[in-house]
Amino acid sequence: MKDKIAGDWNLIKGHIIEKWGKLTNNELDIIDGTREQLIGKLQQHYGYSFEEADEEVRKWEGENPYPWK
Repeated sequence: MKDKIAGDWNLIKGHIIEKWGKLTNNELDIIDGTREQLIGKLQQHYGYSFEEADEEVRKWEGENPYPWK
């Protein structure tokens, strides 16, 4: 599976904050487009299991044109 989002991360961060408002800009700077780190932060902030967080990211991927590389 591809694990790093392609594209302008600064632009994409805004879309992620719209979806998951508990994430901070500082955390998104640390995530820096890495899928596994995004899943980990969703688990931390929203209490998701790994599978739930992965499914949330998959849904978001389906709604957004940003490919993972």
